[in-house]
Amino acid sequence: MSLMKLQGALLRGTGSLRLVVRSHSSARVKEEARRRWVYEKAELFEVLEARVKQLQANNACEVVAPEALKSGSSQTTVWKEAASIRKEPAPKHEDGTTSRPSRWMEKLSKEQSMKHTRLLRLEAQLLAAGKGKTQKEGRAAGWEESPPNSPQKRRASSPANFQCKTKAKKGTQPNLNSRAPKEGLPEVSEGLRERVQISEDAAEKLPQEAEEGSRHGNVQLSILAYLDCCLFLGQTERAHKCLRFYHRSHTRRKLLDIQMYNRLLHGYAKKGALNQVGQLFQYLEEAGLQPNRESYAAALECMGRADVSPQVISRCLQHLKEGGIQLEDLCSTSQPEGDKVQMALKAIRMVKPDFQLPPRAHQEERCTVPLSQDFYRKEKRVSYPKLEYTAEDLRKRFREQLQMEASHTVTIESVEVDKPLTKQAIKARQLLAVLRSRWQTALLDSFQASRFRLRLAASGRLNLYPFLCVLKDKEYVDILMQSVSSLPPQGESLLILARGLGTNVYNKYVIQKKSQSRVMEKIQKIYESYVQLLAKDTPLDHYLPREYWERLEVELSDGPSLVDRDCLWPHSLLVQLGLHLVEMLVQVLKIESNLFTPDLEPKLIPILYHVYSFRSGRQIGFIRPHPILSRLFSVAAETTLTFDSFVIPMLCPPVPWVSPAFGAYLLSPTKLMRCVDGAVQHQLLLERCPRGNLFTVMDALNQLGNCPWKINQAILEVVISIFNDKGNEKLAIPPPPSEAPQPSKFTPSGAPLTKSALKREMAQCRKKAMEMFSLRTDTLYKLSIAKHLGERAFWFPHNMDFRGRTYPCPPHFNHLGSDLTRAILLFAEGKPLGPRGLDWLKIHLVNLTGLKKKDSLTGRLAYANGIMGDILDSADYPLTGRKWWMTVDEPWQALACCMEIAKATRAPDPAAYVSQFPVHQDGSCNGLQHYAALGRDVIGATSVNLMPCDTPQDVYSAVAQQVEVFRKRDAEQGEKIAQVLEGFIGRKVVKQTVMTVVYGVTRYGGRLQIEKRLKDIEGFPQEFVWEASHYLVQLVFSSLKEMFSGTREIQSWLTETARFIAKTGRTVEWVTPLGLPIIQPYHRSKRKMVNSSMQSVNLKSCHDSSQKPDTVKQKNAFPPNFIHSLDSAHMMLTALHCHRQGLTFVSVHDCYWTHALTVDIMNQVCREQFVELHSQPILQNLSTFLLQKYCAHWPTQPRGKKTLEYYQLVQLLSKVPKTGNFDLQKVKESTYFFS
Repeated sequence: MSLMKLQGALLRGTGSLRLVVRSHSSARVKEEARRRWVYEKAELFEVLEARVKQLQANNACEVVAPEALKSGSSQTTVWKEAASIRKEPAPKHEDGTTSRPSRWMEKLSKEQSMKHTRLLRLEAQLLAAGKGKTQKEGRAAGWEESPPNSPQKRRASSPANFQCKTKAKKGTQPNLNSRAPKEGLPEVSEGLRERVQISEDAAEKLPQEAEEGSRHGNVQLSILAYLDCCLFLGQTERAHKCLRFYHRSHTRRKLLDIQMYNRLLHGYAKKGALNQVGQLFQYLEEAGLQPNRESYAAALECMGRADVSPQVISRCLQHLKEGGIQLEDLCSTSQPEGDKVQMALKAIRMVKPDFQLPPRAHQEERCTVPLSQDFYRKEKRVSYPKLEYTAEDLRKRFREQLQMEASHTVTIESVEVDKPLTKQAIKARQLLAVLRSRWQTALLDSFQASRFRLRLAASGRLNLYPFLCVLKDKEYVDILMQSVSSLPPQGESLLILARGLGTNVYNKYVIQKKSQSRVMEKIQKIYESYVQLLAKDTPLDHYLPREYWERLEVELSDGPSLVDRDCLWPHSLLVQLGLHLVEMLVQVLKIESNLFTPDLEPKLIPILYHVYSFRSGRQIGFIRPHPILSRLFSVAAETTLTFDSFVIPMLCPPVPWVSPAFGAYLLSPTKLMRCVDGAVQHQLLLERCPRGNLFTVMDALNQLGNCPWKINQAILEVVISIFNDKGNEKLAIPPPPSEAPQPSKFTPSGAPLTKSALKREMAQCRKKAMEMFSLRTDTLYKLSIAKHLGERAFWFPHNMDFRGRTYPCPPHFNHLGSDLTRAILLFAEGKPLGPRGLDWLKIHLVNLTGLKKKDSLTGRLAYANGIMGDILDSADYPLTGRKWWMTVDEPWQALACCMEIAKATRAPDPAAYVSQFPVHQDGSCNGLQHYAALGRDVIGATSVNLMPCDTPQDVYSAVAQQVEVFRKRDAEQGEKIAQVLEGFIGRKVVKQTVMTVVYGVTRYGGRLQIEKRLKDIEGFPQEFVWEASHYLVQLVFSSLKEMFSGTREIQSWLTETARFIAKTGRTVEWVTPLGLPIIQPYHRSKRKMVNSSMQSVNLKSCHDSSQKPDTVKQKNAFPPNFIHSLDSAHMMLTALHCHRQGLTFVSVHDCYWTHALTVDIMNQVCREQFVELHSQPILQNLSTFLLQKYCAHWPTQPRGKKTLEYYQLVQLLSKVPKTGNFDLQKVKESTYFFS
């Protein structure tokens, strides 16, 4: 035993010495202590401090009230009677000793004195700052002072909790001027003081980062994942050792929370291990954690399984009652998996024989968002539209989807399957089959050996062992083999490859857990009844999908909860697990070196290599296949592709979103709000949000996801024929890698290239080859998935990003894709064209060409009628005719539209022709439309078609004309670059910059955009590109400032607001008009090193809520993110009200799709909802929310920089930008608002 440990043991008394020796006598723990000297030192000081307090308490004369004795009764008294847990007697103080204090005691006393002095100084400052009206209001509100030695008093005296004493009671009005310095700070108006108050639902408690950040760090999530996996495997003792390892150290104990203890409590309760449950309750008391509902539910379940006396159960129920927990809530809170509830009821009924759970009735919750309440009124409800499928057909589709997700992967035929098979390919495939069999055996042996080594490692500490046991061994090997087959020839980043492998293991584990916990069975029962809402052969019903599903779930209350409560595996854990698997691949998989050169001596070499490459000046690890392996795959030309099941569109209607953690896929884990790796603040915000606030958002997502699709077979056949015939880059069909350019060793004049020039040439060719391979693979995936779906209908489940913008969940093939992907898609359900449908098809075709943007709808229709010959020729002879469709902006969608127009015009009655073709209506620079509506800017509203006009107003052309005016002025003054640009300034040059300036593009980014456009202009002198782009971006920003003065004022107000908020150490948060809470996840970067024997990977996270906000990103991103949240709200309102009208509706952000028959109805709904949205006081509501959230806490120091910034923020938020005189109702009359 070290000297320090011995001194600490002696100071604690002889009664503690035996415990210390017993706890720290092993060599392993000594080694641990030497490695963790800092933790050992901190722990020792805590023990010494506790002993000093005990000695002082024994010598002091204190009178303890009976109430204090009662309140001090321990929760573990129950377990003493129930399980006879032996507890060591407390050490006694020996009177009469006059031992001289050691140097550790002197040091401790000195540190305590310094700490006490600092605490007194801080309290004095806080008390001085808190005097005046705030204290009077506190006494008037009924604040009670705690006894001097009470826990409340001790907590209040700490700096972290002292601020709670100066808070006003909910609903009271704090005095903004009570602590304002007399000089240098502005006064706050009476009206503003009325706005800055703590409301019932927006009361400021603590920043979310401080409140939740520590509970969701990487270490905490890793511990929770470790415990979860151990319990899933039935390794309860391993989980207990891990928990005990962290619990026995005061420093490590801070990483534990009640959820971790509860996990283990449920594990032991399932076994009826009463002693262990009692020990865990002792742990909770030692950790200072209060047992919650889940804790008591586990305790009662354990008592129901064990032979426990009624007295013990009565004591447990008494503690439960003292904690303010009702028995009815207890049983409804716990997840009713297996017989948990039955066992808990058995224990309760031993004391209360007549106790019965109240029947679970479906309480219909109401939407709490004012903007959406009109939609949810019962008197305006309509029957939910039916799909063109029977109930039995939908059930059959559901079973196919369930089987696909349960298998986790889907193998499909590639579109290259029709290529002729050569003898070399047959031989290569046979060789690959032999090699794969050998590799699988080697991987299986290596995997089992590595797992056995981890099993023998020191228990208690976190390691990868349980994560390598959650699946069958063969499943791990299959995941590894699939990663080898999908590895590109140029290799893959080690970090991306490792993360992908770890994610695959996690997804399979989640599906397996659901299968074993009977979640799959419950989903199947509910879904078979849910199809009655959608099927055409069932009665009509007015319920929305979310409401109908919730009603069915209440009726089928037995079984496990469907809400996904699976603990997440943190990003660092996924990477560490993946690194372990990648290392196995590199070390184990071998191939003969003379595979293609039989004359050479055979030698086994690795098929994968770990190399380093530089990207943006940083060294990055790569895993690259050996050229022999790449050549073998190329010669074999395998025609099957394997995807994860969630990559394929769903074969049945998605599960409706009913909570932030349940919806979309049947089994695959999906979140309502997608986020980057490591960001947890979005999910926490949604979970804390009232459910009624999320109804509108979830119902809109359900509406988008319930639209069935099908493949346009005619277009797909044309695309595949070009794809298999070396592609066509002009039509966005990439050629195969064999067509990649080869480096030339000579200049065009025939002279040999220099060494440096040759290196540049080779680098450019290599870059081009990599781009071609990536694009070719992406197109191969899209076309193969489309061909696999064939004639079947399918669905795209939707979720959203943190701004509320919606996206389909399948990543490769969806309607948000390129022109090629959109052309392949049709609505699965058709509607007759009606009287105006054919005209809308023709107008839509002209819109796709990009030729007549300034013409009226009548002019566009006349143009379409004038080129009917080209339209019909393109439809009949797409590859052999005049090929007019290849010359337009969106060629593939134009070709699809040509074919639809040809079918309609040749039908006996075009109005009766049933069309499945989606017609688009696109917003006219939608970001500027929202800015103009917010500011009621007449000039801006006219420029972006909010004002009715005979012809569409093109804001891009208007900006180009204004730039040209500035250019002419400068050219007349003799500026050379202005003279060079004469004749080159057009709509296309400025379009991208104008479009993105409202979304936060900087002058630097705008210059790059203009530079790219200038390079594409034939005849422009390339030596002036940089100077011209730098000059033009200044003119574009000046033109926008002059044309959209109101827009720039609002944008500046939003930017400055975010800057001041970020400087306070908080992230910007707001609530959309639909009630969706949004938080910007931009924080200062944090790096975490994940070690492995192959390479240490440096994980960089810019979204860790424990870090300070990134002020620059917060302020630059707030204006575009706020506008994105508004355009998302407009789209969702349009989707819901289109549902009420019986329309098929989908969107690509600000581009709305529907049938040709219903375009006019959709246009009317779109305009009405835009007016309804902007009739709300959006900026005023934002200002009030930000004032309540960020200005309800006053600075602790009466003077200083923070106080000045605080008052500047208050003043800024109080001055909402003034609005103009634009009449918002005019939008309803604007033809070209969306067109």
